[in-house]
Amino acid sequence: MSYSLDVNLLLYASDRDSAHFKTATAFLADRASDPELCCVAWPTLMAYVRMATHPRIFGRPLAPGDALDNVAALLALPRVRAVNEDEGFLQVYHEVTGRLPVRGNLVPDAHLAAILRQHDVRTLYTHDADFRRFGFLRIRDPLASTP
Repeated sequence: MSYSLDVNLLLYASDRDSAHFKTATAFLADRASDPELCCVAWPTLMAYVRMATHPRIFGRPLAPGDALDNVAALLALPRVRAVNEDEGFLQVYHEVTGRLPVRGNLVPDAHLAAILRQHDVRTLYTHDADFRRFGFLRIRDPLASTP
């Protein structure tokens, strides 16, 4: 079995001002001992670096080196692998989006969903309800009980 993480969990765990900081940090810390394989998509990791270093998104943005160090620390965990698009990605993207009107902010979500489908990852931990539109994904929200 395998699962993936959405960027919002990584961001909450890096934003000490977030109401979700403690829960997200604890959730990610638990990944070190999780026996399942965590497949994190490169677009998710690069979105993390982009947003965590952006002063309009974070009140106290991370230095680029610190954000990259966080990515490296995640990838250094024994059961974490980075995944990306494989051959035939566009066809899988078409299958995943089906009849959904995918545009605007839903495009990166569909991108991630298609990558996960290519790698047979069916569980996504996220605080973003938009991913429920992709019927093959099992959505788990580790922040559901926090404000």
